[in-house]
Amino acid sequence: MRSHASSGSPLEPEIGFSRAVRQGPYVSVAGTAPIGEDGTTVGVGDVYAQTVRCFDIAEAALAAVGASLADVVRTRVMLTDVTAWREAARAHGERFAAVRPACTFVEVSRFIDPEWLVEIEIDAVAGE
Repeated sequence: MRSHASSGSPLEPEIGFSRAVRQGPYVSVAGTAPIGEDGTTVGVGDVYAQTVRCFDIAEAALAAVGASLADVVRTRVMLTDVTAWREAARAHGERFAAVRPACTFVEVSRFIDPEWLVEIEIDAVAGE
């Protein structure tokens, strides 16, 4: 059984992707940017606030396909300035201190919106 979750981002139908996809117990959450309910960037200039927003969106997507943060096995944190990794790591630790998924921090040259400082990807394995 395959299920999909949407975050309501206007980019989802334009690009043709889902925020999260679950196939059996496997869940993948697409690169998640710090987009607010109103479509604007949350926490402009603030890596920590943007990372928190990314995790809020990703957590809701996990829930929409029957998974949770406790099911997460891997995270990828992409930053436009990797020297700010500790701020992203603080938000990551607040969510995953007990779960301790495999985690990678990488620097990228930029994102679709230049105000975005971080994007998050998540993989999970949920009970059926």
